[in-house]
Amino acid sequence: MRLLDEVLAGRGTDGPRVVDLTGAAGIGKSRLLTELCLRARSRGMGVLRGRATEYERHTPYGLFTDAFADLDPDLLRPGTGPASTLATAASPVLRGIGEAALGGAAGDGDTGHGSGHGSGHGQRQGGRRDGSGGGGAGPREGGAGRAGGEAAAPYTDRFAVHRATARLLAALSRTGSGLLIALDDLHWADPASLELLDHLVRHPPHAPVLIAVARRDRQTSASLTAALTRGVDTGAVLRLGLGPLPERDCVERLAPGLRPARAARLYAASGGNPLYFLTLLQQDGTGARSPLGGLGSLLLDELTPLTPAQRRTVEAVAVLGDHATPELLAELAPGPAGELDATLRALALRDLTRPGPAGSWTLRHPVLRTVVHENADHRSRIRMHRTAAEALARSGAPAPVRAHHVEQALTGWDPAGAAVLLEAAALASATAPASSAHWLAAVLRVLPEGPRYAGQRLALMLDRARALSVCGELQAGRDLLAEVIDTVPPHDDSGLRPAAVTLCASLERHLGRYARAEALLRRELSRSPAPPPSDLLALGIELGSSAPHSTPYPTVRADVLRTRELARRLGDGAAEADALALMALGEAYEGGLDAAARYADRADALLETLSDRDLALRGESRARLSAASFYLERYGEAERHADRGLALARRVGPPHILSHLLQCKANVLMSTCRLHPALELVEEAETIARGIGSPDLLALALANKAQVLLASLPPGNPESLAVAEEAAAVAGPRTSWWASLAWCVLGFAALFAGKPERARTAMLRAARPDLSGLQPSMRPLFLEALVTATVAGGDLGSADGWAALATADAQRLGLPTQLASALRSTAQLLAARGRTAEAAEAYARAAGEAARSGATLWEAQSLLLGASLAADGPAEAMWHRGRGLAEAGGARLLTGLADLIRPATPSPPPPAPPPPLPGLTPREREIAALVAEGLTTAAIAARLHLSPRTVDTHLSHIYRKTGVTTRSALAARTARATPAP
Repeated sequence: MRLLDEVLAGRGTDGPRVVDLTGAAGIGKSRLLTELCLRARSRGMGVLRGRATEYERHTPYGLFTDAFADLDPDLLRPGTGPASTLATAASPVLRGIGEAALGGAAGDGDTGHGSGHGSGHGQRQGGRRDGSGGGGAGPREGGAGRAGGEAAAPYTDRFAVHRATARLLAALSRTGSGLLIALDDLHWADPASLELLDHLVRHPPHAPVLIAVARRDRQTSASLTAALTRGVDTGAVLRLGLGPLPERDCVERLAPGLRPARAARLYAASGGNPLYFLTLLQQDGTGARSPLGGLGSLLLDELTPLTPAQRRTVEAVAVLGDHATPELLAELAPGPAGELDATLRALALRDLTRPGPAGSWTLRHPVLRTVVHENADHRSRIRMHRTAAEALARSGAPAPVRAHHVEQALTGWDPAGAAVLLEAAALASATAPASSAHWLAAVLRVLPEGPRYAGQRLALMLDRARALSVCGELQAGRDLLAEVIDTVPPHDDSGLRPAAVTLCASLERHLGRYARAEALLRRELSRSPAPPPSDLLALGIELGSSAPHSTPYPTVRADVLRTRELARRLGDGAAEADALALMALGEAYEGGLDAAARYADRADALLETLSDRDLALRGESRARLSAASFYLERYGEAERHADRGLALARRVGPPHILSHLLQCKANVLMSTCRLHPALELVEEAETIARGIGSPDLLALALANKAQVLLASLPPGNPESLAVAEEAAAVAGPRTSWWASLAWCVLGFAALFAGKPERARTAMLRAARPDLSGLQPSMRPLFLEALVTATVAGGDLGSADGWAALATADAQRLGLPTQLASALRSTAQLLAARGRTAEAAEAYARAAGEAARSGATLWEAQSLLLGASLAADGPAEAMWHRGRGLAEAGGARLLTGLADLIRPATPSPPPPAPPPPLPGLTPREREIAALVAEGLTTAAIAARLHLSPRTVDTHLSHIYRKTGVTTRSALAARTARATPAP
């Protein structure tokens, strides 16, 4: 406990934020967790405690629903000050978790009557544990739908639930002296809860919040073990493995006064496990017979003296779990009036059952529940689950709450039961896709074979594959789709086959198997009879999606053009926008900038005409347009596309598109030197990529995180190089576009880590012998790293060749940022040959080019490199301006560099700076500063307590007064106009 006391005493954000208690069943994890909760309360901390259960593993967010049931409703009432803040923080969490667990049932915030089963049963899942109200994990005043007075609305982004939960925990911690959230039996938690916990381990709340979990290590999933182990490696998790109690402690604590000989015999038989010891002690009351061999047998022996009514009641409690209220127990174990109360009292005297909140009952230990449930008569157990499902349905419980009992009661095809499972699967598809996939699998297991159900089976397999793909099980989804494709004949006109082929190819692509994806699509496109035109569009767009990842865009250019023409003939504006976005990205990658700009503008115009329903499916097109605009150095447009795509992806997914969009925006923020928000975005993108299971996407996310870290951290910090090394390791031998980017970023990270040879090797690995691995439209920037590494190695002849190629490429492209890169390469060679004045001039020209495009990070870097070589007067000016830009954008690498090369000649105190952005009102300057931080209009409105429309009005005035037309240009202008501290 000393280590736990030290963790609790540290109220700051340093040190472990998660305590991981592991050990065998009955070893004392729950007891230790209870002691931790008591000590936390004694320090004035708030405590939330939740427990997962073995037989409800697919109720979404069940573990956190149980924990949040302990929330004090008074804390969440709308009000002012801290109460208002807490209600605002709680609203999205309770709504998101409540909708996932209760199937989208948002309680009636005005009356307190939710669709949770608040009919007196007092069930914990779906209502508070005191039985008041329903509608999710929220309080009676608003339930999961309107906590804090917010209107109920669908909340389908599970990643937003993760972030909102972290904010809620931070807000709760500030209502007292901190917060402990204790989660027991984690090995039984549902996938949605585990995904949320993984996020909290990676991104702990910035507040005095401690998370303590207890689990059986041998029953913990590999993914959860890996997530917690990563936390141990980073210092975020403190792991305490509980072993057998010493004999003296075991005997003195559990059975003081026991005769030594008997104590030694029982201790040896128990192996030091407290639960085993107590069970053996109870069974060996006379000391005459030897302990039984297995714990299960010992526990079952406790049931032997029970009457039939008592045995039925114990089994009913095991079936119901946290739903074991007297009303439900009376239905599952019926008997004469008054018998149930007497039975429950008798069972409590035997310590088989214990009273819980709101009149509910529970078995003494989860192990006992497992033993009783598994050893109950098979037919009786099925009957009880069926009765429980029917009773919950009569009380209004939503499908996800009933689904567990329905599944346990299925012995064959049951259309009504299958309908409940399918409804639960549909409701959980966005917020808890793993649960959705599980329930679809349950229906598929009992669906009869034969032609009558063949179409339904294939449709369910397709739905399950979609759910698996969303929850990151890409390989499992791909395998299921392959079975569908093999089963559906080519002449089938149901539309199942092309849909399955398109999705299967998409999964193959995201698994990095581009050749398989292309082969599958071309085979389907060439089949006879040909797919209908609408299916040809989807297949053609997916075919074009392989470029430029592994297929050169020119090889699929004709296919994408045909797809666009088909979309135009059919009048399908949405499909045409998709094709145009592909064309814009492909041309931008290859350096066909004029064509890329035309296609991007046309795609943007088409997207503006689409309905909300069509726009909801265009997240990937927005990502492609954002990337294309970024490569065109139209940073304002790139950010706009990313913001609009993020608004869609956060509502409807899928997560791999959300990750890509986050990285698109992070790239814009990094180039325009807004590094703090950029780092938040890449960390979120990394979390999603790890859950998806796509090596290419994870390599890209890690590479982008590494380059943001490189600029954000001070010189010498090894973290960016470590992340870049991981990105390259994940990319491995792949030769895709994203893998090449990962190796390029490793080259940059190695350069700044003082390892030029490692940098040169990484860049050449990315480039390949013919340089085809380097993105043509960004090749000058990548060649700059190669020039730098080669100059550091003393090979100026080879560096001359790389610099000449960079200059030729930059002049052909005409992009300011790429011209700046080529100028920096030239400057390095000039400096290496002692021509420092010319080198300083080249750096100054590079800074001017970067400023022309709004690439503030590169402008600051160019200025500081030039300042180290320029004469005293120009050096002072370049140094002050470069450091000011770096400081304003959070570029600690450059501020560290600036401090190292600070001009030796002291400069006179600078004159008082003019007010930043003259002509603006104080409110307009405030909004401009928030734009420079990377905040969206909605975020600015929330920060300043304004309406989004008011913020937009202020922005239009700012644009007119400053002469800029885009957010990125305004951010760059604000950064340059803001004096450095």
